[in-house]
Amino acid sequence: MILNGKRNMQKQRMLSACITFASIFIAFSGTFSLFAAEPLRISVREAILKGLENNRALKVERLTPQIRKTFEADERAAFDPVLKGQISDSKSEAEQLLRYGATVTNLVNREPSGRIALEEVLPTGTRITLEGSTDLLDSSLYQGDFDSTRVGISITQSLLKGVGTGVNLARLRQAKLDTLVSEYELMGFSQELVGRIETTYWDYRLAQRQIEIYTDSLKFAEQQRNETLERITIGKTAKVEIAAAEAEVASRKEGLINARSQLEITRLAFLRLLNLPSTNLFDIEIVTTEQPSIPNAKLDAVSSHVQVAIQKRPDLNQARLNLEKGDLEVTKTKNGLLPRLDLFAALGNTGYADSFSGSMQNINGDYYDFTLGIQFEYPLGDRSASATHRRAILSREQAREAVENMVQLVEVDVRSAYIEVNRSSEQITATAATVKYREEALRAEIEKFRVGKSTSLLVAQAQRDLLASRIQAVQSIATHIKSLINLYRLEGSLLDRRGLSISITSNR
Repeated sequence: MILNGKRNMQKQRMLSACITFASIFIAFSGTFSLFAAEPLRISVREAILKGLENNRALKVERLTPQIRKTFEADERAAFDPVLKGQISDSKSEAEQLLRYGATVTNLVNREPSGRIALEEVLPTGTRITLEGSTDLLDSSLYQGDFDSTRVGISITQSLLKGVGTGVNLARLRQAKLDTLVSEYELMGFSQELVGRIETTYWDYRLAQRQIEIYTDSLKFAEQQRNETLERITIGKTAKVEIAAAEAEVASRKEGLINARSQLEITRLAFLRLLNLPSTNLFDIEIVTTEQPSIPNAKLDAVSSHVQVAIQKRPDLNQARLNLEKGDLEVTKTKNGLLPRLDLFAALGNTGYADSFSGSMQNINGDYYDFTLGIQFEYPLGDRSASATHRRAILSREQAREAVENMVQLVEVDVRSAYIEVNRSSEQITATAATVKYREEALRAEIEKFRVGKSTSLLVAQAQRDLLASRIQAVQSIATHIKSLINLYRLEGSLLDRRGLSISITSNR
């Protein structure tokens, strides 16, 4: 008896501890729920703006044009003035035979010197150099120092290879085209992102609506099962009828499970596109504030949409820019076939004195130098330049064919999307009519079942047909909305139609 009493006391203590723990847990759960994140209520436009602001992949793409812009600075640097300078000091000690006689003397020379030059290459193929230099000779052969200071200018002008702005600015223009290509790539990526955000938004709303339809259908199936059980109880229906009713309830539960799973998968994809600044991003619940409705957008003639695409499609504009780059490459390589022939001229004045300051004062004297000449260079055979030029011509032809091919593909894309928009629009009317007639068919089947002229299997079949048609009806509206989004994306006007824009550099 004493042992049983102790056991009862232990059980009471354990029960009391469990109750206390449960109370604490419930209290903490309530406190935590107060700080739980509110569901995200969002419209289509808000989703687009948040996605463009926060999407990680877009942040990566936005850096590409800025990176490409730095290559333009690299090419411009070829024409920047260059300041050069040199200071040196040399000393030598040797023996030297005197000019008269056979006497040998020790010779000690010290020659400090300095040079400074400003050099610039012009886009015309001209190289200009302004130069100043001074040389001081301190020799044991002479008494005192001897300084010479020279100021001069030299000009070298290309006459064949490397002449003209066309060839010398080609690399800079190609760099600018690369920047434009990256900007069109960014535009294309942004349109793809906006299209995916809108499409995923409506997919999420469709998944929510499917859950609602499956829930209503499950309630109806359970009601039909209960009614079948009642009829079996009172003897109006055979027991075998319950199998079909139970199977229908199980089927609706299975569909509801799948619909909920699809909703969660779509929610995660949607949150990934939005990339909201949150530590628990993928735990955020989403509430869509817009219902899928039939768009009242009226399409223009298909040829008008094709023309818009040919003008605005980012990938087509990229192909055109690549063709322009090919033209510039042909210009460069064609010039590379020419021999190098340069005309050069140099003019300078030199002042002499026993000091640097004195030589500077005498620099305007009668001592000058002038050089004029021509320099020629041509590699025999020149196979490398010929192969490079031939490759550039073939690459340009390839780029031209690629543009023509892409124009055709763009037209096929737009025409196919146009057909899909019209098909999905007509499908909405057809599915709505199907829902109406299948609702009537289900009502008729239920009435026949209640008077004993039908079976649970036929009622279940009519219910499945109605469920499928209701799902198809909401899908047809979502499909039509997404087909319009796809058409606008394929013609390159999606950003414009959503009031968004990405600036494209106009200067070449």
